Amino acid sequence: MRYLLQCIFFLLLILHIVACDKRPTFSSRDHDAVLAQIKELEDIRLTPKNGDSLKIAWRQLGENPNVKNDTVFFAKVKYNTARLYAMLQQDSAGFFVEQALELIEPTAGNLKYKALIYNGIGNIRSAEAKEREAGFYYNKAAAIVLSDSTAGLSAEAKSAILLSAAQNNLSSFQYNLAEKMNRAALHLSDSLPKEHINRQRVLVQMIYTLNTLQRPGKEIAPYLHKLEELHRLFPDKYNISFLYDSKIQYFETTQQQDSLLHYQLLKIEIDERQSNIKESSVLMNNLLVNYCNVAAIYVLFKKPVQAAQYIVKAKQLRTQFPKLIFPHNEILFQKSLAELYSLQGKKEEAISVLNNIVQLQKNVYHSENTQAIAEMNALYQLQAKDQSIRTLNESIKINKLQLQQNRLWLVISSLGLILLIIILFFLYYSFRQRRLSQEKEKVLLQQQLLRTQMEPHFIFNTLAAVQSFVRLDKKESAIKYLNRFSRLLRSNLELSRENLVPLNEEIETLENYLTLQQMRFEDAFTYHITQPDEQDLSAIMLPPMLIQPYVENALLHGIDLETCKGNIDIHFQLDGDILSVDILDSGKSEPNIQETPHRSLSGTISHERMQLLGRKASIKITKNPEGGTLVKLQIPVAY
Repeated sequence: MRYLLQCIFFLLLILHIVACDKRPTFSSRDHDAVLAQIKELEDIRLTPKNGDSLKIAWRQLGENPNVKNDTVFFAKVKYNTARLYAMLQQDSAGFFVEQALELIEPTAGNLKYKALIYNGIGNIRSAEAKEREAGFYYNKAAAIVLSDSTAGLSAEAKSAILLSAAQNNLSSFQYNLAEKMNRAALHLSDSLPKEHINRQRVLVQMIYTLNTLQRPGKEIAPYLHKLEELHRLFPDKYNISFLYDSKIQYFETTQQQDSLLHYQLLKIEIDERQSNIKESSVLMNNLLVNYCNVAAIYVLFKKPVQAAQYIVKAKQLRTQFPKLIFPHNEILFQKSLAELYSLQGKKEEAISVLNNIVQLQKNVYHSENTQAIAEMNALYQLQAKDQSIRTLNESIKINKLQLQQNRLWLVISSLGLILLIIILFFLYYSFRQRRLSQEKEKVLLQQQLLRTQMEPHFIFNTLAAVQSFVRLDKKESAIKYLNRFSRLLRSNLELSRENLVPLNEEIETLENYLTLQQMRFEDAFTYHITQPDEQDLSAIMLPPMLIQPYVENALLHGIDLETCKGNIDIHFQLDGDILSVDILDSGKSEPNIQETPHRSLSGTISHERMQLLGRKASIKITKNPEGGTLVKLQIPVAY
């Protein structure tokens, strides 16, 4: 039974392994080692000295066979390599991040790295001035963050992703979406480290978004106050230019022209200082816009001289950096110039400039339209690719489901076969147990039959003894003898109905038998019974009438009843579940006298009963050196 159950267990284990998905291609120890290497390299901060060594380390990790065989690990290595190249401002960043995207896109889950890779692709496309493609990836990354499925992303990474998407949506005129993402980033700002740049960035973007949405100044004011407090606490950590920009947005909304002019002039001072340090397209365009805005304010104040001064500065900037100026900012300059001409009364010049503006707007529209068509086509290709990937993933899921169903049928069939084997086994086992039970009942009936059989000589001798007492007119002895005999006979009949009896009742029956024999032989022998010490004899159970035949044999064949000096010692000793019974007789006084051969039926029956008790039961008969015979019985007992 035990071996069959073990076989069934191993078969079920094999079926479980078959039904499960494939295990990783490398051990869990190698898996943990690679994961630790990636984590260790990710935690190393880039410095001017360690850039080359970090590139070598990431490249070597990418050559690891265990990494190449694991899609997710390989994608992580590619992404971090791209991130490193981006921080080093090297062109290979786009190559590596696109490889990471191709690896990670078809996989299920892995939302943390998908969000990071989408954001990285968005940064690359934004640097290439492909704002619509950039927005596509920024919004995919932001959607993962907003779904709250990226427990592995830090608050810093989440805020960076949301702010990039919000800024792109703002430039793409998706103002409500930009506001939603800025507000989500705002909730994360308190979790960022102190003096983190995104604490400032989210407030600046929020103010700009609300101003673009033409919200009232009272909605913008709380964010402006927080920004002012941030610059007050950390004046050396944040660029004051962003605070001035935000104030300009606020005063423009509240139409406080004096304050607006004040902060525009402060902003120009900062931008002019920075333009003397480095040439930057963004910086030059910001400076041009600021010149035009100040000129427009002076026009509003009816101060053409001051307005003309800033228009001249704007012209000089355009002349000095003609290729850096954005078309939209060129239109803004032309509008400011037309307003100045109109204030100065130069109607023809103003109309000429306005006509030039119309042509510029047409050119910008045509250029933007062409670029938009190209980007929309690219975006369509991306969406088609995404759809293809989703279709492929659905096909993979369907195939996996079919495979799981096939495995399920295999498991069901195997379990059915196992169940059939178990049923057949239990039918066989039940049949065998029923047969064994029948044999056991047969043995028990046989034992009961054997127990009811008494030595005929004992009955005949008892009747002869009673007859002798009556003939000799010993009525009291006859009555006493008959009383003892009836008690013994009743005891034997009662015990014969039980499979097991207490030891104390067995000893009592034995004493009745020996007392009866003493009366018969007129106290021609003595006996002693030694019981187990400190034992509850009523709790020790053994087969009934098992010891009496051996005592009877010792009495009739082991002692000399003629000399009246015979003795029988019966010693009981309990050792665990084995009862040891020693029966020692005093022996014959004349050993040379040959006894008449006599076959004891009770002795034969007792031997057969001992054999039915199992291997623990035993009988050992030896001659005692001091005379007599020692019979040692080992009887299994129960409690």
